[in-house]
Amino acid sequence: MKLTILFGGASFEHEISIVSAITLKEKLGNFDITFIFCDSDHTFYLIEPEKMKALTFSKGEHKKMPRLTVDQGGFVQKNMFSKTEYNNVVLNLIHGSDGEDGTIAALLDFYSIKYIGPRVDACTFSYDKRYTKYLCDAIGVKSVKYEVMHKDEHCNIQTPYPIIIKPASLGSSIGVSIVKEESELDYALDVAFEFDDTVLIEPFLEGVKEYNLAGYFAKGEMHYSIAEEPHKEEFLDFEKKYMDFSRSEQVLKAQLSEEMVLRLRTNFDKVYRNLFEGALIRCDFFVLNDEVLLNEINPIPGSMANYLFEDFATAIEDLAQSLPHAKRPKVTYDYIHSISQAKGK
Repeated sequence: MKLTILFGGASFEHEISIVSAITLKEKLGNFDITFIFCDSDHTFYLIEPEKMKALTFSKGEHKKMPRLTVDQGGFVQKNMFSKTEYNNVVLNLIHGSDGEDGTIAALLDFYSIKYIGPRVDACTFSYDKRYTKYLCDAIGVKSVKYEVMHKDEHCNIQTPYPIIIKPASLGSSIGVSIVKEESELDYALDVAFEFDDTVLIEPFLEGVKEYNLAGYFAKGEMHYSIAEEPHKEEFLDFEKKYMDFSRSEQVLKAQLSEEMVLRLRTNFDKVYRNLFEGALIRCDFFVLNDEVLLNEINPIPGSMANYLFEDFATAIEDLAQSLPHAKRPKVTYDYIHSISQAKGK
C-alpha cells in the first residue's frame, strides 16, 4: 500500500511526532511510504526514507531536502521545468497543536486531500480537555470531576487535595503536576500556565485502574484493539511517555471480564460515532469502584497505538479504504446570471 506520513508541526510535542514516524517506518515496513516533515516554521520537506532518523531533524539536515507545497489532491515538488505530485492517502501523525487542534485537518480538507486522522470538529472536542468534558456530558459518558482555572482569574480551588493540574490543550503529560498540599499549588500552576492559559484541576484518584483502548471504523463496523492496563508509577511524566511512544511490539491484553470489556467498548463507541470517522483514536479510561470514567481522548495516539493491534498494517489499510468523503456544493452562478438577465446585462 502507498501511504504518506505527515509528521512534525509547530508543537510542544514536535519531537514525539518524529519518534512516532520513525516507529511506523519500522512497523509498516511493507508499505510504500512517502515521509513529509512539517518544520516548526510550517515548511514541508520530503524526507528520504533512509534519512528517517532523529538526528536528521535535530541537526537540521532535513533543510537540505526538497521543499513541498500543497495543491489540490496532494503535495507537490516543483522543479524548474516539471513537478512531482504526492497524492497518496495521508496519515496525519502530527501530535499536539497543528495536528490535533484541527489546523492540518482544515488544510487537508481545503485541498481535498484524503487523510487518516480526526476531522476539524473531532479535533475541537478532543484537543481541549474542557470540550472533552462537555462532550462526555452530551453523550452520556462519565468522566472525572473537574474545575477550570484561567491564567488571569485565579480562584479558590474546591477540589480536596491531592489534585492533578493539567494544561487544557496539551498531551504527553507536558505541564502536568500532582499537587499533594496547598504549598505546592503555586509552582504547579506556574508550570501549567507556561503551556496554556487555561488549566483543568481534577482529584487525584487513589486505587484507580487505568485501561487504554484504541479503535476505528472501517468496512461498515467498529474495530477495537485489545484493552491494555498500562504499567505506571504514581505519575507517568513526559520523559517516560516519550520513550513509550516508540513502542512497536504488541503489549499484553489486560485481564478483564467480558462484561468490563463490553463496557469499555460501549463507552468508546459513544465517543467515536458520528465524530471520529476517518481516524484511529485511543481512549484512556479509569475504572473506580466498578464505574467507568473517560480520562482522555487521544485523537492521534503516539505511534498510532500500533502496539495494541494484532495486525496494525491491515488496520491502516482498512481505514484508508473507508475514509469519509466531504461533499462540496456545485457552484453554478445561476443567481448571478438571473440578476444580470433581469437588469438586461
